[in-house]
Amino acid sequence: MVATTIQALLATQGGARGETTGPNMGSHMEVAKPAIFNGEAGRVGGFIMACGLYIKMKLRGNMVEEQVQWVLTYVQGGSADVWKENMMEKLESGEVEYESVEEFLTCLKKEFGRGEEESVKAAELRKIEQGGKTMEEFVQEFKRAARGSGYEGRPLVEEFKRGMNGGIRRKLMEAENPPTSIENWYRRATALDRNWRESRREEERLRKKEVGAPKQEQKQNLP
Repeated sequence: MVATTIQALLATQGGARGETTGPNMGSHMEVAKPAIFNGEAGRVGGFIMACGLYIKMKLRGNMVEEQVQWVLTYVQGGSADVWKENMMEKLESGEVEYESVEEFLTCLKKEFGRGEEESVKAAELRKIEQGGKTMEEFVQEFKRAARGSGYEGRPLVEEFKRGMNGGIRRKLMEAENPPTSIENWYRRATALDRNWRESRREEERLRKKEVGAPKQEQKQNLP
């Protein structure tokens, strides 16, 4: 029955048949249909957005089952074919039932969006730089971005080295025993940065003391 309904929807997608009319606000508006989705992780977000918009404007008066079946007409090719076939069987047998098309689209995103999420996290990781942040702040930010990015081992270390400020990176790389693991890089970079900042604060304190010394002597020599 599901397969028959999908075939009917495919046959009517070119015209107005199957689209809601009457009281629906978007019934007479031109709305772009989604492009065919073949399971590519990088395209799942755009596909779900296009489907959601079209359903809201054209199919919101339809039953949830019909909306789900309509979405499935655009899931074709690649790794999506097997998933679609399994989903159709589950719908036909009643093994799965969705209360809303949004619930179905969430399921679709979970199935195909894992790679997309990893790509986003990896891109975020490659953009992170220490800049004016302390090393402790940078390490925490880097750890958050690294989670779920797919980076580990040597590639993760290289990204950390790239993002930290050059002075600290050079000192650690030129050390007699440079760090190797990411945890050692975190620990030693944080310690080095902390020592450098404490040294700067001490120098600033001494400089202010030296500048203030002549004034103090002058005050003592006043009659």
